[in-house]
Amino acid sequence: MIDINESVMQFLLAFVVVGPLLGAVAALLPAPPGLKGKSPEQAVLRHGVTVTGAVLIAAIVLALGFDHDHPSKMQATTDISWIPALDVRIHLGIDGISLPLLVLTALLTFLCALYSYFKPPSGPSPKAFVALLLLLEAGTLATFAVLDLLLFFLAFEMVLIPMYFLIARWGGEGRTRAAWKFILFTLLGSVVMLLGLLLIGIKAGTFDMVALATDNGRSLTASVQVIAVLAIGIGLAVKAPMWPLHSWLPDAHTAAPTVGSVLLAGVLLKMGTYGFVRILLPVAPDGFHTFAPYLAAFAVVGIIYGSLACLALAKRGAKGDLKRLIAYSSVGHMGFVLLGIATMTPTGVNGALFANIAHGLITGLLFFLVGALKDRTGTTDLDTLALPSPDHHPSPSGSAAPDRSQSGAALYGRAPRLGGLLAFGAVASLGLPGLAGFWGEMLALFGAFRPAADLSRPAFLTFMAIGAFGTLLTAAYMLIVVRRVCMGDAEREVPKLADVHGYEFAAWTPLVALTVLAGLWPKALLGLTDPAVQQLLAGGTR
Repeated sequence: MIDINESVMQFLLAFVVVGPLLGAVAALLPAPPGLKGKSPEQAVLRHGVTVTGAVLIAAIVLALGFDHDHPSKMQATTDISWIPALDVRIHLGIDGISLPLLVLTALLTFLCALYSYFKPPSGPSPKAFVALLLLLEAGTLATFAVLDLLLFFLAFEMVLIPMYFLIARWGGEGRTRAAWKFILFTLLGSVVMLLGLLLIGIKAGTFDMVALATDNGRSLTASVQVIAVLAIGIGLAVKAPMWPLHSWLPDAHTAAPTVGSVLLAGVLLKMGTYGFVRILLPVAPDGFHTFAPYLAAFAVVGIIYGSLACLALAKRGAKGDLKRLIAYSSVGHMGFVLLGIATMTPTGVNGALFANIAHGLITGLLFFLVGALKDRTGTTDLDTLALPSPDHHPSPSGSAAPDRSQSGAALYGRAPRLGGLLAFGAVASLGLPGLAGFWGEMLALFGAFRPAADLSRPAFLTFMAIGAFGTLLTAAYMLIVVRRVCMGDAEREVPKLADVHGYEFAAWTPLVALTVLAGLWPKALLGLTDPAVQQLLAGGTR
């Protein structure tokens, strides 16, 4: 930790939120100021790297200047009246809950911009692409930094338009249908959520999230809390996504460009679960208590459903798409996050927040890898990836006679570093101890073992057992993917593939390193979240 003046911290947080928005406007200018390239397209892509890099540096300095001895305290706060008639304020601040998500968002967006600079997206003007990427970053960062319910809603909605266009204009096959499905699902959920937010603000007399958390629902009747939790919860559950409101996700991921999938899985899904923790748990605890068992039930159904869908896609002959499989795995992983939140215990909520970060790192890496695999082979179809090369001919006796100089166990032999990274991402995703994916799921299950008072322990023990079974299914389908894609179905003649390029190594190494670091030293993250969660559940955020 370094000692930074509070006014400097305020400026840094404001820059983190507003900087990408200003960068998006600058990207649309005839020539981005101060940057040159071999072509206008290269210049604007370089502009994207520069802006996201500056935001990442500001977020890191913000994290270094954060008072780690008091992570439950709101820091770097700005509170300015914006719409006095509605008592809407530009209220910004971070604590141990929001800081990790802020840094994760800045990191993933920078890595996406860096990846896009060396691997420009195929599609319309790069100007529009960079502007949309920066607008998406601005909305996501604002969601994790604002402390006013109406500002939260505006930031929450701000990300929809850029993600829609990223899918619709730069996506692959079926992109138009996937983009419309994404926007319709999320907009309909958001309309219901807005009604719940307005109900809370009107009944409590304020939209300030800190004041509402401190009040801890005392100014809201039980019926108001129940209605608000139901309305807001639907909107958040669509974004999470929670089964059965998840059906937009596989299509969106399958059609989205690589960076779109990385950001969708890495940060956009976290906006929904963050809303459960930041708004519903402290603001309407009695209403949330009413729905907690149902949320847990939907969560474990999502865990099993997502895992079974992945198993079906992973089977030989199922015509499974690797991007779609990872998308369905997100439904299962976010089920663990929702289960942890539903326990209403410090253990479970800390596990949910840890799993949020772990999923962003690991699934972001997996979508990067699958995008690279598609660039090299032209497909993400599992059957095609596992089939012998068209150049492979059996010997007259019918047995394979591969050229040993080019033969290999699929990716391990064709592009060993790429295959090794894909295997690493798979075992991290299945929750291997020592990697980041393990701690979040374990703590969520521990929270279900002993849920909050007045919640049915037998019911949550049942949910815990179902969730634990889901971890076995996750291991099963991930190992099948490794077996088929990395090791292959049989030894055969295969053409070599380009292995990991330098820019890919630069974009992926931070995700690998942080996955290992979080797995070996979970206290680095739990030390931030635990005091903030303890205070949040006790009734208040100062």
